Amino acid sequence: MKPILPAALFLSFIFSAQQVAAHGFINQFTVGGKVYPGNSPGGPSNPSSIRQISTNSPVKGSGNPALNCGPDARPASLTATVNPGDTIAFDWEAGGGQNWPHNTGPMLTYMASCGSQTCDRFDTTTARWFKIDQIGRGSDGNWLQQQVMNGGPANVRIPANIAPGNYMVRHEIIALHLGTSIGGAEFYPGCAQLIVTGTGSGRPSNNELVSFPGGYSDNDPGIFVPDVFNRGASYTFPGPPIAQFVTSAAAPAPTTTSSSITRAPTATPTPGSSSSNTTTTAVSHCRLRRSTSVSHHRPRQLSRIMRDLVHSGLH
Repeated sequence: MKPILPAALFLSFIFSAQQVAAHGFINQFTVGGKVYPGNSPGGPSNPSSIRQISTNSPVKGSGNPALNCGPDARPASLTATVNPGDTIAFDWEAGGGQNWPHNTGPMLTYMASCGSQTCDRFDTTTARWFKIDQIGRGSDGNWLQQQVMNGGPANVRIPANIAPGNYMVRHEIIALHLGTSIGGAEFYPGCAQLIVTGTGSGRPSNNELVSFPGGYSDNDPGIFVPDVFNRGASYTFPGPPIAQFVTSAAAPAPTTTSSSITRAPTATPTPGSSSSNTTTTAVSHCRLRRSTSVSHHRPRQLSRIMRDLVHSGLH
């Protein structure tokens, strides 16, 4: 007879297994229909524009050096060329093609100039980051992170008026399912290397720049969130506000998305940013256009047929 595990031990084993599986990383990103694949954490290193991390486990603690670009993040060998106003679709997964496992907490995006050197040579521990996007809860009070859990991409627009140059982009998911206690938040940062084209002149001011670690504190309102599961509660984003040059020259919201994630092609696009650090809703970057292909008037041909039928019946 096989031994039977005590119930408490069995539940502990299941919980531990779930905790190990409930992690994730940026698998790839897409710009203008072109896919830029990344590398699995701790796996073989293939040419990529995404900095490879050593593990998909969360970063714990706002003072953790891994808060910069992820655990043991290494410079990537490639850079991706993007245009101002392009939408980057970040594809997050748990590994092995499994969907992102969390649905509670915000998603934030930062950029940092690499200066005159390309970002494959840039030391991100010296980076000064400015925020370009942040989303929290939707208009129904639910966290928009749920859409990534459903298999959709996290869509972020490159500022339409940003100055050209070499930039790091840092996309971050903060999982707050344990954020009801100080130190419970789980940080998942990921970094990609870009060259931005164009002739823009938008730049952040010095007081909008932060370092990681250093940009957050464990007791910040948006990181320690006792009412995280209260759909009616307001939420205060951690870190600086979105850089003023981004919000002052925001491009009109597109009616379609230029991204394409082959792993989940029918997923709902992630809505976009709020310029305030306190919000109860988020405004979508991708609005659905009401269909105009169906007429609300009775077709003339059908009316003519009905009149003929009625006329025949009278005779």
